[in-house]
Amino acid sequence: MNDCDPAELRQPYDGPPLRRADMAPHPMEQFHTWFTQAHTSGLAEPNAMVVATVEPNGAPRARTVLLKGYDRSGLRFFTNYGSRKGRALSEESRLALVFPWHGIRRQVQVSGRAERLTDAENDAYFHSRPRGSQLGAWASERQSTRVADRAELDALYAEFAGVWPGGEEIPRPSYWGGYRVLAEEVEFWQGRADRMHDRFRYLLTAGTPAEGVWELDRLAP
Repeated sequence: MNDCDPAELRQPYDGPPLRRADMAPHPMEQFHTWFTQAHTSGLAEPNAMVVATVEPNGAPRARTVLLKGYDRSGLRFFTNYGSRKGRALSEESRLALVFPWHGIRRQVQVSGRAERLTDAENDAYFHSRPRGSQLGAWASERQSTRVADRAELDALYAEFAGVWPGGEEIPRPSYWGGYRVLAEEVEFWQGRADRMHDRFRYLLTAGTPAEGVWELDRLAP
């Protein structure tokens, strides 16, 4: 079936050592350092992250979403609240993120809970988006549901483009907004030779993600 055997696709990992002394006191400070390095390395879309949620039937589901901001309190992304992930998060707020920075032999995993952003935060980001993306949010109101064909989607886009022609301000749809991921566990993974990778895990043991107590442990590869 396959011309290429996945088991034979081996790459040597020769990343620099990651030591406890290298780790910042707060996981989001460490994330900022690594995210900046991922960006300056020329890595394509370092803000692309896998978001895994829990379906109402208990099954996991994952997809790639773009990170749109972060600070000590958490990480932010935006979506349609009526999408499959939005519906899942309305039932179960627990989720996990993965930043797969393969090009620099690094990975960051985040586990925690999601909370909706405020209307003010949602409005501010929505109006910073390109006009086409704003129209796309209206055209994809029924995100994750079946459509007849591409022509149906293009017709919806054209319809909303006609509602707000030229430079008219496009309002944010009420069903569109963001989440803040409140981290409870954050792991930093650095690839090393012979699969003897370096892994450090921050675990929130008390308080809030922004100002709480974080325990740092080295994990076996």
